[in-house]
Amino acid sequence: MPENLLIELEGITMSLRSTAEIVSDCLERAGTQYIFGYPGGQNIRFIEALYGSKVKFILVTHEACAGFMADVYSRLTGNVGACLSTLGPGATNMTTGVGNAFLDRVPVLAFTATMGRIWKGRTVQMQIDHRKLYAPITKWSAELATGKIYPVLTKAITVALSEQPGPVHLDFPEDVAEELSPETCFGFPGAPPAVGRPDEQALRDAEKLIAQAKRPLVAIGLTMNRAHATPELREFIQKNNLPVVSTMMAKGHINEDSSQFVGVLGRARRDIVCEYCHSADLVIALGYDPIEFNYEDWLPKDVPLVHIDSVPADIAPGFSVACEICGDIRTSLQRLLQIPLINHQWEDYHRKAHQKKLKEAFNPVSKTFTPQQALSAMREVLPADGILVSDVGAHTHIIGQLWNPREPGRLLVSNGWSSMGFAIPAAIAAKLVHRERPVIACTGDGGFLMMVGEISTAVRLSLPVIFIVLRDNYLSLINVKQVRKRYHPSGVALFNSDYRSSDNFFGAEVIVAAGEEEFRAALHRSLKCEKPIVIETLIDPLEYQRLI
Repeated sequence: MPENLLIELEGITMSLRSTAEIVSDCLERAGTQYIFGYPGGQNIRFIEALYGSKVKFILVTHEACAGFMADVYSRLTGNVGACLSTLGPGATNMTTGVGNAFLDRVPVLAFTATMGRIWKGRTVQMQIDHRKLYAPITKWSAELATGKIYPVLTKAITVALSEQPGPVHLDFPEDVAEELSPETCFGFPGAPPAVGRPDEQALRDAEKLIAQAKRPLVAIGLTMNRAHATPELREFIQKNNLPVVSTMMAKGHINEDSSQFVGVLGRARRDIVCEYCHSADLVIALGYDPIEFNYEDWLPKDVPLVHIDSVPADIAPGFSVACEICGDIRTSLQRLLQIPLINHQWEDYHRKAHQKKLKEAFNPVSKTFTPQQALSAMREVLPADGILVSDVGAHTHIIGQLWNPREPGRLLVSNGWSSMGFAIPAAIAAKLVHRERPVIACTGDGGFLMMVGEISTAVRLSLPVIFIVLRDNYLSLINVKQVRKRYHPSGVALFNSDYRSSDNFFGAEVIVAAGEEEFRAALHRSLKCEKPIVIETLIDPLEYQRLI
């Protein structure tokens, strides 16, 4: 079928394009540079329409990775991400990555191909109801129809970007992709509604509570990544010399070398962090999204909470929500900067003692090569603007507490969804966006085995990502839980005793590092390499039992 046709109707000449081409045009206009996915017979017309456009199709080895990569692309650019699959098993595979975008609050368009409309309601190989499948993990779902692409995509992008952001699912029937349409674009895609201004009375109430507090503690969370308020946050903390705790996904908004930072909630040695939090008589929560770590897991019931976010606080009855400010966080912070200096009673020596106690808790007890030592070497060797992508596992707890990203967007992790296998595809997407910056994917051997095939994508695209595998031969986080309950270590051993390391994975060289000096040398060499490299790092997992 011709790519474009011109038809004349009552003296008016109109250009006809396939619906697939119109969808491609929508993605271009939205600023989306990549769409990640896997081809099938029902989506090849869409892939053909992308060929030669400004939107590059990136072939992955598993559809879950398409969702992860679309997620990370969006996090790092601010544009809506995009992924696609074929029907049936392709669609079910992609739900893992799309679910990640849903719970980690990332705007993504998830396209699933379907059979032609004549097969609706029929018994057909591979066909299921995609819209029911995606309903629990997306903000909205629709089926694309000829002649209605621009309004549907406008709504999809608006819904995806609006607070709280998240993925939208779009079913794309095979015959619709082929059909020609004269549809034209007017004002696409438009802008999502701005986050509302905070309520004036609520702001005045917050000011009074803060002025009266003797030990106010600041807690920052995931929404800060969208608030564009890092300078205001830092100024507020610095001006008033306030202690601050962070969730893992909010790391980077506060310099963790500062005297104000007292730890990360919900990660290794959380008991020490919570001990400090329990001294507070007021918590000022800025952008705190409990999808990472519930308030109830660390906030004492009798401590008043000032909740400042784009949505109301999600907290159990019985806790003291003294003030709730819903709206633009930056506006709220600008207002808080105008209040007089807070006359609190936090003592610097107490804070320093806490910071020392937390730091010393991570001093290795073992004389073998520990995950803390590997992480310390990575932080020393990786340039300040480098990006670390962490997978989910025991090592994530160490990274959460010890890694100082210095700026937002330099540590990427799946935390709301907490999906193993995230790091490898996420690092590839990060390198696509920031080719000029070094990118490290740090994963345990369990997460590595899940998505090792995606290393072939890095090789094919010539992306020099450094893949660090912390190999301890176990699913260590689960093993820690088993040990604590005095269960048998069943179902957690990953390798037999006769396992031997490979020298490459799909053309990516493997370097085996059995100690700190070998590891440092491998890092330095990898940073100079123009190809992807895997560093198989042999660590002692016993430290996890002590720290998590």
